[in-house]
Amino acid sequence: MSVPSEVDAVQLRGIGKRFPGVVANHDVDVTIRPGTVHALIGENGAGKSTLMKILYGVQRPDDGTITIEGKQVVLKSPTEAIEAGVGMVFQHFMLADNLTVLENMVLGAEKLHGIGDGARTEIRRISERFGFDLDPDVLVEKLGVAARQRLEIAKVLYRGARIIILDEPTAVLVPQEVDALFENLRELKAAGNSVLFISHKLDEVLAIADDITVMRRGTTVGTADPATATKHELAELMVGSELPSPETEESTVTDTVQLSLSDVTLTDEFGRNLLTDLSLTIRRGEVLGIAGVEGNGQAELVETIMGMRIPTSGRIMLGDQDVTHWHTRQLREAGIGYIPEDRHRHGLLLDAPLWENRILGHQTRPPSSKGMWINRKGARKDTERIVADYDVRAPGIDTPSRALSGGNQQKLIVGREMSGDPVLLIASHPTRGVDVGAQAAIWDHIKRARRNGLAVLLVSADLDELIGLSDTIQVILRGRFVGTFDPSSVTPQDLGTAMTGGAA
Repeated sequence: MSVPSEVDAVQLRGIGKRFPGVVANHDVDVTIRPGTVHALIGENGAGKSTLMKILYGVQRPDDGTITIEGKQVVLKSPTEAIEAGVGMVFQHFMLADNLTVLENMVLGAEKLHGIGDGARTEIRRISERFGFDLDPDVLVEKLGVAARQRLEIAKVLYRGARIIILDEPTAVLVPQEVDALFENLRELKAAGNSVLFISHKLDEVLAIADDITVMRRGTTVGTADPATATKHELAELMVGSELPSPETEESTVTDTVQLSLSDVTLTDEFGRNLLTDLSLTIRRGEVLGIAGVEGNGQAELVETIMGMRIPTSGRIMLGDQDVTHWHTRQLREAGIGYIPEDRHRHGLLLDAPLWENRILGHQTRPPSSKGMWINRKGARKDTERIVADYDVRAPGIDTPSRALSGGNQQKLIVGREMSGDPVLLIASHPTRGVDVGAQAAIWDHIKRARRNGLAVLLVSADLDELIGLSDTIQVILRGRFVGTFDPSSVTPQDLGTAMTGGAA
C-alpha cells in the first residue's frame, strides 16, 4: 500500500463562474485530501456540475485558484487536466460499443503504451491491481453496466489520473454492484489515488466517503464528517428541509385495465429476441414498477409501448383499443404521457426556449395547437402555469432549456407530460440525477396522479423508489419477466438478487 503524501490532492479556493443571467459558482472552497474519497453533495442547480467541469478543464473559472498536488494550475482543456492527473467518469458513459475493451482504452491515448502488447499488459495490470476483472478483447457491447463503469474508471487510470471525478456513479447499479464498486474505490484509495464522488444517495455517501462537502445555491455551505453525520442532517444542509421518502400510500387500484401486453416479443434485425413473451396489466390508479439491471430490455419495453418499435408478435391494448401497430403520434394523441430515460436525447430541445419545449409531443393538441397551427400564445401561457405549478426554477419561459439544472429540466418534462389529462404515464427513471427536493416533488406528482386514476408504468434503477411508489413490481432479465414482487414485503436485496439472475 502506498502512503498518501501530506500535500492536498486538490485545493479549490474562491472559485466563481458566471453565465448570462446566472451565477453558477461563487466563493467555492473544497480541499481533497490525498488517498481519500471526498463526497460532493447538493441539490440540482447547486453548482456541482459547473465545479466538476472547472476541475476537469471543460470550463474556465472567472474567479479563484486551482491547486493540484501543491502546484497552482490553469486548466484550459480536459487534455491539460489529464496531464495534471485529473480524470473524470461522466454519468453517461462515453464508450464505443463496436470496439473492444482494449480499443476503447487506447482510443486517443495511443502514444502511451501503443495499441498492441504494451497496451494489453498495462490494461491487465490495472485490472488486476484494482479488481476490475476486464478482458481486453471483449466487445464493449457484451459488457453489463457495472463492467462498463469499471472500464471508464480504468480508462482514466490508464491515462495516468491520480484524482478521479465520479459523477453519480451508482445511479444505474443494483445493491450488489454498488458494494463491488465501493471495493474498487477502496483499492484506489489504498494506492494513494483520490476520488471526488458526486452523488444524491446520502446513505451511499455516508458509507464510502472520508470527507463530505455540501453545496447550496452555487457555493459551499459546509462540510460533514461521515463518521458522525446522519442522512437527515445532510439533507437539511443540502436543501434546508427533511429528507423525503417515497412512502407507499393506501391502494387506489381500480378494476379498469388501462394497458395490457399479451405475449409481446421483439426481435432485432439479426433474429435475436430483445423481448420474449412479455405480458403485463396496469389498471387505472395503479403503479406497476419494472426493476432490472440496465440493458435487460427495459428501454426496448418502453419504446415498444410508445410505438418507437413495433413488436414482432403479441398484442398491446390501450383500454379496449388494439394499439399494437400504432406509431408514437397516435399513442400520444390517445393520451400516453412519456417521461424519457434520457431527457437530453428524447425529452428536450436544449437550445429551444421552455415554451417551445412545452409543445414537444403535444403539437397536435390544445393548448399547443389551434387547428392546423401552433398556438404560440396558448403554449406560452401553459408553460407559465407549468413553471409555477411544478416549481421549475428559471429566469423565464424564453430561457433555453440548456440553461436549467437537471432537476428543473426534469420538472418541466413532468409538468408537460402530466398536462392534458393523460390516461397512462410511462415514467422511465423519472428522478435519475435529480436532488432530494426535486425528487420529492416528482414523487408527489406521481402519487397525486395515481390517486386521480392515472395508470403508471414506472421504470427505475432506484430500488427504494420502486418499492415506495409501486403497487406491484416486475423484474426483467434478458428481455423476460422473471419475478413478480409485493412492494410491502420485498427488500432491495431481494430485487437485486432477482435482477442479476440469482433467484428463480
